[in-house]
Amino acid sequence: MTDANEARLPEEPKARDPARDVFHWYDFLCPFCYVGETRNAVFERHGFRIIDLPFEAHPDIPPEGRAMPAREGPVYAMIEAEAREAGLPLVWPARLPNTRMALAAAEWARRRAADAFPAFRKALFAAHFALGEDLGDRETIVRHAVASGIAPAAMRAALDGTQAYGFVDRSEAMARSVGVRGTPAWFVGGRLVAGLYPAEQLEQLARALDNPGVPEPAGSR
Repeated sequence: MTDANEARLPEEPKARDPARDVFHWYDFLCPFCYVGETRNAVFERHGFRIIDLPFEAHPDIPPEGRAMPAREGPVYAMIEAEAREAGLPLVWPARLPNTRMALAAAEWARRRAADAFPAFRKALFAAHFALGEDLGDRETIVRHAVASGIAPAAMRAALDGTQAYGFVDRSEAMARSVGVRGTPAWFVGGRLVAGLYPAEQLEQLARALDNPGVPEPAGSR
């Protein structure tokens, strides 16, 4: 498997210790990504650096979005329970947006407005899962960018150009090079963790990476 540090994104600053990097791919419409923010905290507690990267999980969704039926069943119940435990509001949206523009905006912010990126990324997740807003709508994205401290002209210029979308292309190429096929996914220490594993398993993985004698959990490869 390709080493993610060898496939490092252009313009990604080199970490002081690349072994402490956790590459984390997400999509704003992915409910597992929304509740999976708690998994990032596991690695951060062990001193790892999270690098949040875009990956469009459903590029087949048309620009106008796609209507969704009511969410029912054990998987949705599990996600709702995870959201409650994490204190995250969750209102299932009636439509799924095409998230390419939102992902491009967020990745542009990560690279060009790093101080605003954490709040902006959080706001776009909340826009979809808590506020019922359309992430396929340009002005929705610009409004949340401004609230996060990004100049509206800068965000509009980024969305008018090709660079931000190119950043997403590069992130996805890097993801595929290490075996990522969907979201959420984490790549750390040469191991790919694909999917929302229980926090306890990621805790075990983090301990194993810190202490080579500790057994690794099943599912990391």
